[in-house]
Order: sequence, then structure tokens, then C-alpha cells
Amino acid sequence: MGRKGKRYEEVIAKVDRNEYYDASEAIKLAVDTANAKFDETIEVHVRLGVDSRHADQQVRGAIVLPHGTGKTKKVLVFAKGEKAKEAEEAGADFVGAEDLVQKIQGENWFDFDIVVATPDMMGVVGRLGRVLGPKGLMPNPKSGTVTFDVTKAVEEIKAGKVEYRLDKSNIIHVPVGKASFGAEKVFDNFKVLMDAIIKARPSATKGQYMKSVTVAASMGPGVKINPAKVTD
Repeated sequence: MGRKGKRYEEVIAKVDRNEYYDASEAIKLAVDTANAKFDETIEVHVRLGVDSRHADQQVRGAIVLPHGTGKTKKVLVFAKGEKAKEAEEAGADFVGAEDLVQKIQGENWFDFDIVVATPDMMGVVGRLGRVLGPKGLMPNPKSGTVTFDVTKAVEEIKAGKVEYRLDKSNIIHVPVGKASFGAEKVFDNFKVLMDAIIKARPSATKGQYMKSVTVAASMGPGVKINPAKVTD
């Protein structure tokens, strides 16, 4: 391990694994413990007291982070005619219809991060369900990626829109910025995300909604946030 090992041990020593921190303090620790040679992403992991197997307990949506994510996403838009032109003018990286379906199926091409589709194209996009679904790339009205307002969809994604959704173990994983943003900007982003998740609480949920909240840099230790103090 050498020097990296010693440095990493010093970093780890800053974080008490058994301690619950206020959100602002936890984020400062996560940013401080990011000392890799690249600009680490700060990620939030939220475990919710819901059962994602039930349709009435889904938690899913999308928000624009005030300071973005620090990563520009490549956007693919399925649209035709005027809407295709609109998508191109809004800054979409790839725009097409059946031609893109063939490219994805035939060449196993996935050089994009987010897929947007106009509602009239969903019949065509549906053919890609088996390949886009498992990668979490299928357009969805709840996250604003199935819409006729392609200009707004593309511009919001480019401005730092992130989607939040439960995985199979009822955890939401979302990037809230880069370590280079500094703790204050990451905290701003974090608050906007947590407000959205709190508002998205399904009415069918019983008991404690926020089970655990952890924040961490890509290569850093997880810092636990007191679930009762996620906006402090």
C-alpha cells in the first residue's frame, strides 16, 4: 500500500463509522476525504422504509440540481420531423428514430447516458425494452423523459437534472456533485434532492420513511447522516 495506505488511513480516521452526523457536517467530511488523483463524485445513498415490489410504494422522479452534477450527460432523443429538429437545436447529442433502434440492436451501441422520447415514438422505443430496461435507460414519463417538450427535457438534463429511483433493495443512489464544488454547493444540491425524496413519500408507506442516509466520495468512506436531520 505504501504512501497511499498511510494517507488513506488518515482520511478514514476523520470519520467515525458509528457516529451519525448532521447533513452539513457529513458532506464536509465526504468532500474532505476525497483525495484521489481525479475529481471524485460525491454520492448519496438513501435507504427508505418502503417495499419497491409494490406499485403504490414506488419512489421515483427527477430534479434539476442547482449546481449540476459536474458531468455533462450525453442525450439521445427519439423523435421525428419538427420534434427531431427541436431536439437538435436544444443540444441533444443524438437524434433519430428507427435508425437508432437498429444501431443499438445491431451494434450494441450505448454511447449515451439518458434517453428522451416523444410519446408517439414509444412504440418504436418499446422494441428496445429488453436492452434499455436493465440499464435503467428506458424513457419514463415520471422522470420527464417521455414528453413532447423535448427542448425543456434536453436543456434540463444538460443543466444537471438527475433521476432518483429505488433499486431492488429499496435504496436510492444519486450523485450530488464533485468534490471540487466544495461542501457548500454539494450541500445545496443535497438539500434539493432530499426535499424531493421527502415530498415523494408514498401515502401507502407505514412507519419510518428515512431508514438511513449515507454520503461518500467515490473512493472515500461512507459518512452516516442522522435520518432526522437530513436538511440541517
